Order: sequence, then C-alpha cells, then structure tokens
Amino acid sequence: MQSETGLVKNMAGFGRLLAWWRILLVFLILWLVVLLLSGVRSPNPSPSPELVDRMHKAFKDLQALKQQNAKLRSLFLGAQSGTLLEGDQVGTLVDENEQSGGTLIRGQDEPGSGYEEILRKLYNGITELGFYTKAELKMAVKQIKEEPTSATINRLLALQAGIREHKQSLLKSLSQVKEEDGYALWREQESKDLSDLVQRRIQFLQNPEDCSTAKKLICNLNKGCGFGCQLHHAVYCFLVAYGTQRTLILKSKGWRYHKGGWEEVFKPVSETCLSPEGDSLANWPGKPDTQVLVLPIIDSLLPPRSPYLPPAVPADLAPRLARLHGHPLSWWVGQFLKYLLRPQATISDLLKNTADKLGFKGPIVGVHIRRTDKVGTEAAFHPLDEYMPAVAEWFDQQIANGKTIDKRRVFLASDDPKVISEARTRFPDYEILGDPDIAKTAAIGTRYSDTSLYGIIIDIHFLSRCDFLVCTFSSQVCRVAYEIMQSLHVDASASFRSLDDIYYYGGQNAHNWKVAQSHVAKRKEEIDLKVGDSIAVAGNHWDGYSRGKNRRTGMQGLYPSFKVEDRVEAVKFPTYPEVPLKVVQDAPSAVES
Repeated sequence: MQSETGLVKNMAGFGRLLAWWRILLVFLILWLVVLLLSGVRSPNPSPSPELVDRMHKAFKDLQALKQQNAKLRSLFLGAQSGTLLEGDQVGTLVDENEQSGGTLIRGQDEPGSGYEEILRKLYNGITELGFYTKAELKMAVKQIKEEPTSATINRLLALQAGIREHKQSLLKSLSQVKEEDGYALWREQESKDLSDLVQRRIQFLQNPEDCSTAKKLICNLNKGCGFGCQLHHAVYCFLVAYGTQRTLILKSKGWRYHKGGWEEVFKPVSETCLSPEGDSLANWPGKPDTQVLVLPIIDSLLPPRSPYLPPAVPADLAPRLARLHGHPLSWWVGQFLKYLLRPQATISDLLKNTADKLGFKGPIVGVHIRRTDKVGTEAAFHPLDEYMPAVAEWFDQQIANGKTIDKRRVFLASDDPKVISEARTRFPDYEILGDPDIAKTAAIGTRYSDTSLYGIIIDIHFLSRCDFLVCTFSSQVCRVAYEIMQSLHVDASASFRSLDDIYYYGGQNAHNWKVAQSHVAKRKEEIDLKVGDSIAVAGNHWDGYSRGKNRRTGMQGLYPSFKVEDRVEAVKFPTYPEVPLKVVQDAPSAVES
C-alpha cells in the first residue's frame, strides 16, 4: 500500500503532466492561428493543397492531444479521490508520449531541459506572434486609410485590441504554469549555486598565493570611450584572463573618469595581487610560459583571436545554464560585472541616499534614452512615444496576471535632461523617477568627471534593479544594465524591449543561430531556410521577421524570427578543480562531487 507521502508526490507529478499537456495544447492552437493568418494573407481565396494538408495534420494532432489529456485527467482525478496510480500506468503514459515524439517532464525535484526550453519557446513564440500581428494590422490600417472606409478601419482596430487581449491571456496562462509546476525552489537554488560557483572561481583566480610567480594579464582601463564601453572592455579582459588562467591586473591610475583609479570607486579586483611585475613580459598572444601578457583593446585584437570571447560560455556550465536561463551569454557576462562592480563605501552610501531621494521601489520599469553623440552615428533617433507603449504593455500584462499595481513607476535615465521633463508633462498617469542634473553631466563636454561618473553609476544601478527594461541595445549602458539584471534574478532574459538591436557584445566572435523550422521565401526580401541551417543573425525587426545570412546558401535577407533558435556556444574553459563545485552549508570545508 502506498504511503500518504507517495500519494502527494504522485498527485504533484501528474499535476505537472497536466500542465505540460496544456502547454502543448496552447502551442498547437498558436500554430493553427499562424496557419489561419497565413491563409488570410494569401490573395488567392482558395486555400492551397499544402495549407489544407497542414491544417488537417494540425487538427489530427490536436485531437490526439485532447484524448491523451483526457486520459491524464481521468487518472489524476482518480488519484485525488483515493485511487492511487500504479507504476505500470505511469509507464504506459510515458511510453505513449515517447512514441508520439513528446518529452515528459520528470516527476522529481528538478525539470528536464526540454521542459524549461518549451516554456521559453512558448513565450518567444507568443511574443513574436504579437510583433507580427501588430505590424501587419498597422500596415493594413495605414493602407486602408489611404482609401478610407471607416467600418473596415474600426473592424481592424477592434481586431487589434482582441489580439492584444488574447496575447495577455496566453501569457498569463504561461505565467501560471511556471508558478504551479513546482520547480520554483529548484530554479532559485540552481541559480544561486551556479553564481556562487563562478564567483568562487573568480576569487580563486584573482587571489593567488604568490603574486610574484603568478601568471598575469594586464588590461589598461583607459579605452577611449564612455563608461559602458569601458566596463565591457574590462569584462573582455576578465573573460580572457579567466580562460587563460591568468590573474587580471587592471591598470587604472589616471583613469579619465577618476584620476585616483578604479580602486577608489570599486573594490580592487584582487586582494593579494595588484602588481604588474613579472620575470617575462609580452604583448598578446605571447607564449604559454610568458608570465605577464598585455592585452590590447578588442578592436585591435589580431589573430589568433581568443576562443574565450563572447558568445562563448564554459562547456562545463553550458548544459545547466541552457536549462536554467534563456540567454546564457548575458548571464555569464553578468557574473563578471557582479564581481567588478562591488562598490566602495562612498558609492554604497551614494546609491542608498539616491534610492531614498527618488523613492525607488517596485513595480517599476526602467527606460534608458540615449541621445547626444549616438544619434546619427551609431543609432537612430527614437522619440519618447516609441518607448512608452512598451512600458504600458508591461504594466497591462502585470494587471492581466492578477498583480496589484499601486502606481505606474518609471525610472528614466538619459543624457538629454529635456526628456525627463517631457515625460512628466506628457504622461501624468506615470510617476517618472529621474534626475535632470545627472542627465546634464552626461554631455560630451563634462562626461569625464567625478560628477559624471557618479551619475552614470546611479543610472546603471537603478536601471538594472527595475523589473523591466525599455531601451536601445545599440547603447552599451543599456546592455550593461541588462547584463547586471541577469545576476539579480533567476532569469531576466525576457525582461526587456529594445527599439533597435538584438543583444550583442561588441567585438564578439561569430554568433550563429540554428534553423528549427524550414521556410520558403514568399517575397524577394526573404530567404529560404532548411532545418539545421546555420544563420548569422544581423538583427530582429520586431515585426515577426529577422534579418540574417544563411551560411549554407550565402543568401542574405528576411525570415520569420520564430523559425530560428539561438544556440549556446559551449567552449572548453578551465574548470578550476581547486574550487569545490558546491560548498555544503553545514560543513563549509566539505566538497560535493
């Protein structure tokens, strides 16, 4: 006879199975919606034979899923009424699912990698469908307005509102699945364990027992660019140091932002080894036995380029990161920023006083608007009106999810002080937190000063502590804030909306995506895709389409964004066997293998 504990575990396990089948049902329904939309767009009123076949197969798959879902529900209800599930019944369900090509989650304390991946795939699919329908309807309304028909316009606007409500409902259901699947504690613990491991490895690397004999990598902080760019320069040096097992020596005396150097603003990168001295010195790449290597800026890095540059993540961590996090690269970069940006006491006091002064608290959306020298060179001008709809959409989704929103707060950071006053005037329903005086210090003429440094530290700190980020990823400040967010949450990979670029790391090695669904070009701007093709992604147009180059065919053009998947670039980094994989809490000196 099974124990009461066994019954509870059994019921919990089948609750998860039911949640899994619901996800599959939602996914198939989304597929049907896309098929219908593609059929509606066709100028031919008669559906093509290919479309009919696809629809027929979709309905057959949906019917099969309904039958299996009914069987699961019946067994689950039996368990609730006291009829315990036997092992052979569970085995039958697993066999049936495997024969149909599915992947069941494991009825244990941690999910299978497929479960976490399908959750992210559903979120991305719903989001891309939202981008696609919004862009198509916007274009349709524009075209109809040229030949006005009020009834048609009103119908399209009503359709747009209806689609928005459907999207909110689907995202709410997806959020509920994640809340009810029973894996929240695992996610929290796995995130903590991974971060703790990386931080201990960095501590070990940066604090050698004998600095005079340690291998070192020298990095000059004074790259000729802004603070966000200089931070990414320091992280690039740190990644190469970690990969080559060399202690990072950050040369910062005379730093243009603060003449006293990095160590007067943030904690030193080492407690035991700050001297650049050594028996042998060479510029990159030097030789393996060279004690001290000097690393150039990433823009001047000549072959051989380091394999440890982004988008590389350590192969020993990659499987765990791929399951836990939606964007392992930004998580990995965020760990080095977490170590670098440990503030000295004066900066800690500054940030605390600023939080009190602003009244900073959640729920809150961070908006970063970069102007001045970026506009017209590295980025296009984006008015405030382009940022605020994404802010409104995030708050609307929280309300749809059942969250209580006392105020719609926005932390607004910019190098244009007029934007903050404009936002307060034009959007009175929002509480706009921001300091125009900080924005003034970001002007080119006053950028390299202590006041400017404190201002940009404040902006990045509070942007990274927001619940959602709306910005342009062409800005390094925006990307730094996003990277830091990943070190503060289990997975904040989807907590952003960029108005221009996708996430990238300046100077990164080639970053290829994999085609998950084939595609036949329907217009001259598009390219063909085959499953398994490697795609060099150039950017997402946030309208359902991305641009890139198919490395198999050499063709460049547009393709549906949902048909490709980012893949983790797992590279063999050192595993630092001297550092235990996990420290047991009740026995700090013990090691879990």
